[in-house]
Amino acid sequence: MVRFGVLGTSLITETFLNTAKHVKDFKLEAVYSRTLERAEEFGKKYGVDTFFTDLEEMACSPQIDAVYIATPNAYHAEQAILFLRNKKHVLCEKPMAANAIEVKKMINCAKENEVLLMEAMIPTLLPNFKAIKDNLHKVGRIQHLFINYCKYSSRYDDYKAGIVHNAFNPLYANGALMDIGVYCLYPLIALFGTPTKIAATSKILDSGIDGRGNVLLSYPNNNAIVAYSKVSTSHLPSEIQGEDGSLVIDKIATITKVKFYHKDGLVEDLSIKQDYPFMYYELREFIDLIVMGRKESKVNSYKNSYNTMLVMDEIRRQIGVNFPNDIYK
Repeated sequence: MVRFGVLGTSLITETFLNTAKHVKDFKLEAVYSRTLERAEEFGKKYGVDTFFTDLEEMACSPQIDAVYIATPNAYHAEQAILFLRNKKHVLCEKPMAANAIEVKKMINCAKENEVLLMEAMIPTLLPNFKAIKDNLHKVGRIQHLFINYCKYSSRYDDYKAGIVHNAFNPLYANGALMDIGVYCLYPLIALFGTPTKIAATSKILDSGIDGRGNVLLSYPNNNAIVAYSKVSTSHLPSEIQGEDGSLVIDKIATITKVKFYHKDGLVEDLSIKQDYPFMYYELREFIDLIVMGRKESKVNSYKNSYNTMLVMDEIRRQIGVNFPNDIYK
């Protein structure tokens, strides 16, 4: 049994905990919030009676083995390092940090303290991502990649009315690239590595963060177009195009359908039935690694997290989006 504490009491944490009900060796032991009232209100829904408003105290607690961090992006690195130094395993929501320097510090801290650190990136641990990898050879020589994720934010209407929530505030290291674009870039880099060239464009909102963007990533023998947005919704799939056919992916962030379109017109459904909620697979991976005594995921690896953040740093440099965390650069 792995005893967890959670940092953050938002909807994503609720989704995580509802998913964790499917994982038999997960136990929620403690909840952190800035106010005791909020921690108790949240935790009691899940049968928890240990609450923290002090992160130092929580990090030192012998009651927990691991933490799930779902606080604003700007706090990920500092909070993760605190728990890693106290020998707690850390499952950190995407993006792992605000920039690559922070990611590197987190990785080094995990290694020094011999504990597990993993980015909670959903798509790369889904069975249907494995279906993509296992069938990638069918497309032949890859020529073109189109990766797309555009979802209108529930907070955008408030933003237009003059109410700026965390999601549209650069102080919290948010924005379309960090919150949405990462879902496009991480799987792409996990499959094909770091691009040789990056060219980015974006719509910058008055608050100083990006509302949407497009990125052209160049590889030695092909290129990738990435489209992401928090101010519009797309219903288009993503696609890996080769000389022998194309792999079509329904939704890059939550892959449920994968089809191969042969160049002769034949369509092959490669989809794998996924019996559990999307977040189950990342939590299952994380707990299995702890039980086996391993300190790094081979899928959501340090390399993939670091290289993805390097690419995102370069995109932000090109589009002119800066965060307070970048003073460490």
